[in-house]
Amino acid sequence: MNQLRGIVGRRLGPIALDRFGEESVLLLQGPRSVGKSTLLQNLARTLGVAVLDLDDVATRDAVAADPATFVAGPGPVCIDEYQHVPLVLDAIKAELNRDGRPGRFILTGSARHESLPAAAQALTGRLHRLPVYPLSQGEIAEVEERLVELVLAGEVTALLGRTSTTGRDEYVERIVAGGFPMALARPTSAGRARWFDDYVRLTLERDVRELARIEQAAVLPRLLERLAGQTGQVLNLSLAGRDLGVSERTADNYFRLLEAVFLVRRLPAWGTTLGSRAGSRPKIHVLDSGVAARLLRLTAEKLVRRQPTALTELGHLLESFVVGELLKQSSWVDGIAGVGHWRTRDGDEVDLVIERDDGAVVAFEVKAAQRVGAKELTPLRKLRDAAGSAFLAGVAVHLGSRSYTAEDRLHVVPVDRIWSP
Repeated sequence: MNQLRGIVGRRLGPIALDRFGEESVLLLQGPRSVGKSTLLQNLARTLGVAVLDLDDVATRDAVAADPATFVAGPGPVCIDEYQHVPLVLDAIKAELNRDGRPGRFILTGSARHESLPAAAQALTGRLHRLPVYPLSQGEIAEVEERLVELVLAGEVTALLGRTSTTGRDEYVERIVAGGFPMALARPTSAGRARWFDDYVRLTLERDVRELARIEQAAVLPRLLERLAGQTGQVLNLSLAGRDLGVSERTADNYFRLLEAVFLVRRLPAWGTTLGSRAGSRPKIHVLDSGVAARLLRLTAEKLVRRQPTALTELGHLLESFVVGELLKQSSWVDGIAGVGHWRTRDGDEVDLVIERDDGAVVAFEVKAAQRVGAKELTPLRKLRDAAGSAFLAGVAVHLGSRSYTAEDRLHVVPVDRIWSP
């Protein structure tokens, strides 16, 4: 995979500007070092305003001392890393009480809004959140990927017929590289590994401790490593807590903190009303596949081996990678009611289900194999039958080269169709 050079255009830029025309407050939230500040600077430049950077200590102290002064006026006002001064939200609320028209404030934050106690209720009904994820594969390649948009629109045939030339080794390289711009800019895998280590350490030491007092701080990095070992699988906090000698309740509290700083993601169960045998437990995904691979000390060299353990590890990482790419695209599409995974107590599992506002659903299953047989389509087939006419399409994503329709509303495509133009 080529080294990333220069600033990458983000698909979210025009979407954010469009939403800002309808919303009083727009919050761009996501992990640190993902490009939120660059995106905000670009938006501010377009709007002809400056940015208040609360990562700067002097600016932070000034805003904390008198937040009302900094948010007053017709705006727009752009504030980077607002979570350092949560009181600024009270000042914004007071300002909106005087003038609540759209296009007033754009904020960025590296902690989930609901995780900040002082901020939880300040702007209820007035704040629109847009997730900012690591770079998508399409953004890295500078192509406009539209797979989720096309499948949701019922245009699956646009994805079929082309043969992929991407090999297994290139997929592995993409997985271990992840999507963080600063990691992708490193010219060597050793340099990326150091960046991932520093990123995780600083996030745990700085951002988590800003959110809560941690009684057993040494447990956090060890818990994160255990959870990385569960990526792409049903979340088991009881097992992780037992391995670390802490209660399941403590493990759950710490897991929520790791979620709050965007290191991990909980994918809820979907479709529990479709039948009594549908499972209700969430799955876990490390937000970035490069971070996951580094936490597990999995290099490209290890993952390309044809050993059983390497194949299993690649399968889990590939699922988190693909689900992550599909969720990035979903964040750019209007009309999505929810996302989740579907799993039955009989062991049938669909890795990602996306539901439209009108109740129609599309489903994705990830296979770390060169071909997909009829047996591998069984979970998608069962979900299709359970959902009935609401089921638009099921897509099995695999490491092979062929794309085709296997049977009614079930299709098979190579992984790289996700980001093909």
